[in-house]
Amino acid sequence: MHAVILAGGKGTRLLPYTTALPKPLVPIGDNHSILDIILCQLAGAGFTSATLAINHLGRLIRAFAGDGSRWGISIDYAEENSPLSTVGPLFGLRERLPETFLVMNGDVLTDLNYADLLTTHQRSGAPLTVATSPRTTHIEFGVLTLENRKVVGFTEKPAFTYRVSMGVYGMSRDTLQPYALGQALGFDRLILDLIDRRQFPATYDFGGFWLDIGRPDDYDVANRDFAELQDLLLPEPVRTLVEAR
Repeated sequence: MHAVILAGGKGTRLLPYTTALPKPLVPIGDNHSILDIILCQLAGAGFTSATLAINHLGRLIRAFAGDGSRWGISIDYAEENSPLSTVGPLFGLRERLPETFLVMNGDVLTDLNYADLLTTHQRSGAPLTVATSPRTTHIEFGVLTLENRKVVGFTEKPAFTYRVSMGVYGMSRDTLQPYALGQALGFDRLILDLIDRRQFPATYDFGGFWLDIGRPDDYDVANRDFAELQDLLLPEPVRTLVEAR
């Protein structure tokens, strides 16, 4: 199994932590970075290879991850000369990618079963499978329902629950074919394109732990709670397997 880890962003929302380090290398707890945790999890799930898509401070990611032997995963690199968003870096990899593969952001902390996601995608026949997580938004006002400038309903401080993308995907190589090498494209546009072509993406609905390290507050939470999260994110079988390699 193969994974592509998107590690080329500038991490501007996580400033000042990303002034000197790319976001995947910011430390979590005393002994790990985000990228280290992800690679440990992938190795523990049976992935044998990964491509790191790099740009901003990419030399530091290369120096840290090397050839992947530390994790028992064969690592290669795709370096952007200009920002290509989240899907664009894949277009230059088409000839190197297997028929199906995992794609994920390099700033995700989750106990999602990556292997099961990819297997589910392979069985679905969908062009893309989006891992989703539930989120609830609380409205701090009374919400009115209006018809013809009259109030016909009222809800006091309602809560809305919806599913959001986790930044982890199962993808088929053929999904990349319509796009040109060097084209900047994000997953938001790709999903809309697939819907327009009636090639509907599938979902992998997940209810476990997920934290997108996108803002200083999220990063602070991850570090504050990592002592409790470590056994969830890096359970003993995963640590033992990686250390044995």
